[in-house]
Amino acid sequence: MNYQTQAGIPVEIKKWNWGAFIFNIWWGVGNKTYLPLLCLIPYFNFIWMFVCGFKGNEWAWKSNNYQHEDLQKFLTIQKTWNRGGIAKFIFSLVMGVFGVILYTALFSMLLYW
Repeated sequence: MNYQTQAGIPVEIKKWNWGAFIFNIWWGVGNKTYLPLLCLIPYFNFIWMFVCGFKGNEWAWKSNNYQHEDLQKFLTIQKTWNRGGIAKFIFSLVMGVFGVILYTALFSMLLYW
């Protein structure tokens, strides 16, 4: 079976990467791809983190010189990053909602005090 696309990248890795999206700078250094360092640029980083999420797996595949035999190893590594990214994303959402509720409650207490 041929799992390669025209660019030499397996089809299985062309998907969203939560690790590259959330931990973009650390993920980039850990995967030896340094394009995510562009997230250090203010205002541009908001756009670039989405690019990292979309293109991250491809960048990591190319930069680490994986062979097709290493596909399962690559997917296992990225699965770990994905779990961490999803966990941090959910945690951030929950804490954001909690913060809004807390500040709303404190503000309303100040108004009626």
